[in-house]
Amino acid sequence: MVVYLVIERALAFRVSVVVPDSVLRSVLAGQMDQVGVADSESVAGRLVQRWKDGASGEVLKAWARSELVRLQRGLHLLDSVVAAAPLLGLLGTVTGLATLFPEQGLPDSQTLTRGVGLALSTTMMGLCIAIPALVAANWLGRRLEILSSRLDVLVEALESRRR
Repeated sequence: MVVYLVIERALAFRVSVVVPDSVLRSVLAGQMDQVGVADSESVAGRLVQRWKDGASGEVLKAWARSELVRLQRGLHLLDSVVAAAPLLGLLGTVTGLATLFPEQGLPDSQTLTRGVGLALSTTMMGLCIAIPALVAANWLGRRLEILSSRLDVLVEALESRRR
């Protein structure tokens, strides 16, 4: 699930999909008429279309925020995996260590080995899931910040054309 989510969001966060250079250049050059229906597949194209339909000021900024929220879809699941995986590893550690101590006396060597092995393997599995998921979540968060910045530039350029 995490691998699918990271790949899907990485593809969705491509600059060419969200804020194509052609749309941004057209807006910055004041040639909004060059942004056509074909560009409405991108977030930037949809914002330009809403601007052409009369949205401006806070309304246009609200549309941009709405598009950013839409782009964030699924990232909460990645954040949950990052938070939960080490906790599941810790739960396995506690379970493994709990098996070490029977009700009476000291554990035998086989029980000790099995308990320590379970504790270490569950901790390792939790970290092996959490660390790559954390790296991916941070990378996707940074990509989203870059896209947000480009959308801010687009909205400001559109607003300056309206004035």
